[in-house]
Amino acid sequence: MICGHGSRSQAAVDEFGQLSERLRERFPDVPVDYGYLEFATPIIRDGLEALKAKGVKKVLAVPGMLFAAGHAKNDIPSVLNTCAAQLDMEIVYGRELAVDLKMLKAAGDRVTEALEKAGGDVPREETLLVVVGRGASDPDANSNVAKVARMLWEGMGFGWCEVAYSGVTFPLVEPALEHATRLGYRRIVVFPYFLFTGILIDRIYSYTDAVAARYPDIEFIKAGYLNDHPQVIDTFVDRVHEIVDGRNLMNCQMCKYRAQVLGFEDEVGLPQESHHHHVEGIGTGAGHDHGHSHDHAHDHDHAHGHDHAHADHHHHPYPHADHPLGPKSMKKDT
Repeated sequence: MICGHGSRSQAAVDEFGQLSERLRERFPDVPVDYGYLEFATPIIRDGLEALKAKGVKKVLAVPGMLFAAGHAKNDIPSVLNTCAAQLDMEIVYGRELAVDLKMLKAAGDRVTEALEKAGGDVPREETLLVVVGRGASDPDANSNVAKVARMLWEGMGFGWCEVAYSGVTFPLVEPALEHATRLGYRRIVVFPYFLFTGILIDRIYSYTDAVAARYPDIEFIKAGYLNDHPQVIDTFVDRVHEIVDGRNLMNCQMCKYRAQVLGFEDEVGLPQESHHHHVEGIGTGAGHDHGHSHDHAHDHDHAHGHDHAHADHHHHPYPHADHPLGPKSMKKDT
């Protein structure tokens, strides 16, 4: 069972569905299904019910997420625990994709593809890499983006590297790119370290175009996101085998819910719960139901006006919400 976040972007939902197909190819003798936490169907419960209808009694559930922040640590486990009790199923939860050598290889390939497509004779040492992560209110997840960026920088020989985030934390994409233009590099590669497309990818590329227009003497290159790179699929397969082999260890050393992380000390011991029930299945239209049953009741008739600002889920307040470089998921004028 692959547990995704969900998106209002139909293209993102389709790409996640393709991921499940790739995993079905890798596990031909085992039923494979998937579901989303919010903004898309099938929701996680739908996928579990489909597996139950096939006679499945034990489920290996893997989060379809790069890093372990609130969604992977709290929201998905809460949904799975509830469903396990209500559906009378055993559900064993796996870990996120994390910082992994296979994932780094996939990331390096995407950056290399963009450089080869751009051509030209600008050497790596005169090129600056900007790695853009999703951004979370969990500093452990944000720090993993920085680690990926450093390993790409050092491994590929770029002259410099900056890290940016699409929302929630800082620095945001546009101010980070503005900063990067001051460092004197001839070429800037913008790489979204994302699994799938969606509104945030569109914004990252849009901000890149806007900054590039202001600095015509600097070449800006937009690298592709990870998507279903073979090494990504291999990493998902590894996570399943970790559950089976009993090596399923999520890194909790820097988890703000379990340790007093600098700046987040008052979040230790917060309850494990999901804040996404009110947006389950909303976002991509009724026509995208993957043939799953929706016999369980959902009250989706009320309006939300939900723009994915984390405060809307009543998450613990982010301590740097008023930081001058962010964080906002979007600007009001874009």
